[in-house]
Amino acid sequence: MPLRSVFARPTFARPAFARRRFGALLAAGATLLPLALATPAPATPATPTATGLRQVRSEPSYAATLTPELVAELQRLRVPGGVIAVSTPGSGTWIKALGTSDLATGRPMDPADHFRVGSITKTFTATVILQLVQEHLLTLDDKVSRFRHDVPDGPNMTVRQLLNMTSGLYNYSEDLGINRVLDQAPQTRWTPDQLLRIAFRHRSYFDPGRGFHYSNTNYVLLGLIIEQLTHHPLAYEFQQRITRPLGMDGTGMPNGTELPRPYSHGYLAVSNVASLTAPMLTGKDAAWADWSAGVPDDVTTASPSWTWAAGEAYSDVHDMLCWAPALAEGTMLSPELQRERLTFVRTSPNGPGYGLGIVDFLGFLGHDGQIPGYNSFEAYDPALKATVVVLLDLNQSPDGSAPADKVAMLIFQQLFHLPTHP
Repeated sequence: MPLRSVFARPTFARPAFARRRFGALLAAGATLLPLALATPAPATPATPTATGLRQVRSEPSYAATLTPELVAELQRLRVPGGVIAVSTPGSGTWIKALGTSDLATGRPMDPADHFRVGSITKTFTATVILQLVQEHLLTLDDKVSRFRHDVPDGPNMTVRQLLNMTSGLYNYSEDLGINRVLDQAPQTRWTPDQLLRIAFRHRSYFDPGRGFHYSNTNYVLLGLIIEQLTHHPLAYEFQQRITRPLGMDGTGMPNGTELPRPYSHGYLAVSNVASLTAPMLTGKDAAWADWSAGVPDDVTTASPSWTWAAGEAYSDVHDMLCWAPALAEGTMLSPELQRERLTFVRTSPNGPGYGLGIVDFLGFLGHDGQIPGYNSFEAYDPALKATVVVLLDLNQSPDGSAPADKVAMLIFQQLFHLPTHP
């Protein structure tokens, strides 16, 4: 099944961003999973943090209304828990931990918890590529065959087309074989070359530049280009070029499957193979699937190596609050390269634009991520100077929707009055 829309509403119709959407009808009669609420952390004085954000002394006026709506949405979507943050010039930065981070022990979610952030990793990969363009080590119009001779139609494909998902290359994470391995042997370590061999066994979706199809294959290639040009591991380049300069100490690439402590466990409701063909449900079908779902599987220690430069990174809410404005404003790039980054192609007739590793969500610029166990969203509106971050410990709801995107949409509607229809 190709990557499909994670927002079921026309305004937000777009591709799922760590891999493809999950969705399933779970067996009827399963027990209802309650959402346990974490006790909010005590209010902190309004002092600058490591990321330069102002933590509010008390909850903003909208919190009393928004919090129960967020709780209800997480319960409906069967999400055990998450950390949600909103930052605006008038109200400061509000961070809310809701629900449970470990269903086995009942440990409540902690605002300091680390999460896998899936395809938000692509924003790091794209940023490093653009920095290398800035350093004249390559150009956006360089042919992919300059870097690898085995890429199908590589002499006619550009680096820009890898970045904006118009290369046409098959998305290896849609391959049935790799999904069987992810289900049966989740600890399997994958190399970038193994992932590319899977992709190159399949025909491309279209000729380069002739369409849009979200493909992790593009970003695995971009990661290899980074390592080829810098002679350093990708994780090192992320650290030296992005996370260390911005003080993002809670962000990185894992060594194996371990996440830094504290971390949230991650949960999966549907097998990887089943997710390839499961429909996205709406109306009564969606409500029944969500209501009747059982306890999801803990996949915290599954290897994320199959995503690498496309989705292997971890982070926390504080770093995402720092990264979202830096990404959208072009802090790490020249104005010229940021303009290139914000040149968007349409993902679908009613969908948003996809730029060079960045998405336009009704003026909020950022990305989301989906990887087994986790769903994430980060975006910043340069006009409003507002940031929204959602980090959840379930990658896909039983009805097939991406819960972080649903929660972000709720915040957009309630706080920023963004329309639900074009």
